[in-house]
Amino acid sequence: MRVAVTGSHGLIGSALVESLARDGVHVVRVVRGVPGDEEIRWDPSTGEIASDAFNGVDAVVHLAGEGIAEKRWSDAQKEKLVDSRRIGTDAIARACAAATNGPNVLVSGSAVGFYGDTQGAIVDETDGPGDDFLADLCRAWEAATEPAAANGVRVVNIRTGIVQSRRGGMLAKQLTLFKLGLGGRLGSGRAWLSWISIEDEVRAIRFAIDTPGLFGPANLTAPNAVTNREWTAALAHAVHRPAFLIVPPAALRLVMGGELVDSLLVSQRIAPRKLLDAGFVFSHPTIAEGLASAVAT
Repeated sequence: MRVAVTGSHGLIGSALVESLARDGVHVVRVVRGVPGDEEIRWDPSTGEIASDAFNGVDAVVHLAGEGIAEKRWSDAQKEKLVDSRRIGTDAIARACAAATNGPNVLVSGSAVGFYGDTQGAIVDETDGPGDDFLADLCRAWEAATEPAAANGVRVVNIRTGIVQSRRGGMLAKQLTLFKLGLGGRLGSGRAWLSWISIEDEVRAIRFAIDTPGLFGPANLTAPNAVTNREWTAALAHAVHRPAFLIVPPAALRLVMGGELVDSLLVSQRIAPRKLLDAGFVFSHPTIAEGLASAVAT
């Protein structure tokens, strides 16, 4: 089996490539620079990729995109966030559609930001989008896969939650503080957080590749969302330290910018209905299990 992967050096991509290679799957990296052996060159900013790039490839996993929280959201940065997903995803989808002898499936990144602020209500893939910037971004991101779907490629839009890994993302940024006993909840701590362990994220992506009946949007979140207060307590327990501090959102807004922080602090309680209905079994269904694994590895 040959699987092409964009974003293969990112947090999720690198873990996915390791998992696939460990099981003897032939991985083809899709890269921006000069391609080496078993690599395909592309330019996500312009949509440049050879029309025959995916000839003979069985599956494509598309994870590339400008980091959501890496910079303040100026108008230029927001445009870059959208274009890196819209243009790049359209190019990947068109290359999938044009390929000879495959791919059969395109697993394309998205995020639970699609739903906006759910305000404590449990939502799943049958629910519509929110009305903020991230929701609009996710809608454009997913819509860009249409050229592949229109040409008979099975498309799975993975709406990923907050990935728990010490190698990157939210957890990596806070782990040192918590180990020093300087961790704390954000504001009231009542906002809901939909999360997934890095191990289950990779397993769910591979499940999407291997499950012919799974298509369209699929929430990649653990079945038990938690409040920020619960996440804080679970991480403090995992590192055996107290976490009594309270981080005021206003302080984050000064550092990261108001719109970015407000979008990241919305309450999201997302259910992985499609995964569960398709028979996927989570290795880490609770936050205690997810954080214990993340801290230990």
